Amino acid sequence: MEDKTFTISVYSENNVGLLNRISGIFLKRHINILSLNVSESEIENVSRFIIVVNTTEKWVQNIVGQIEKQIEVIKAFYHTDEETIFLENALFKIASSLLFDEKQIQNIIKESQSTIVTVSRDFFVISKSGRRSEIEDLYEKFKPYGIMQFVRSGRISVSKEKMEISSLLETFK
Repeated sequence: MEDKTFTISVYSENNVGLLNRISGIFLKRHINILSLNVSESEIENVSRFIIVVNTTEKWVQNIVGQIEKQIEVIKAFYHTDEETIFLENALFKIASSLLFDEKQIQNIIKESQSTIVTVSRDFFVISKSGRRSEIEDLYEKFKPYGIMQFVRSGRISVSKEKMEISSLLETFK
């Protein structure tokens, strides 16, 4: 079996220590987490972890099984990139003088479909949503001009197919 990128979705109660136990599952198997995002889900009082890993399908099945054994976990799913719609967000902080002195900066912003979030006397901030490769490409274009700060979020995703989490929760009511 070959390594592939998988997105694991974990629906859980929001309890202290769960993130530590979940990351321990990956640590024991020497599998690196490429991206991690935790937020509220579409279900009230239920959190959703989005974990991205590069491994074999056999390993991801084992990991999902181990995650589901955690008491607070309601259900875990895994999907390939082809089965999900996903993106990341990034913020770039750049010196304000460049916005006016370097016309190429304005072209880069426009061509990359980025958004200027704020402009101050000393800096401006650009927001970009998209695939990791799009954000990395924008980073490489800004790099020669000097990036004051850069941050990228973890992957956020939704599956193309319906996940039966809502109907599963109805059985607990």
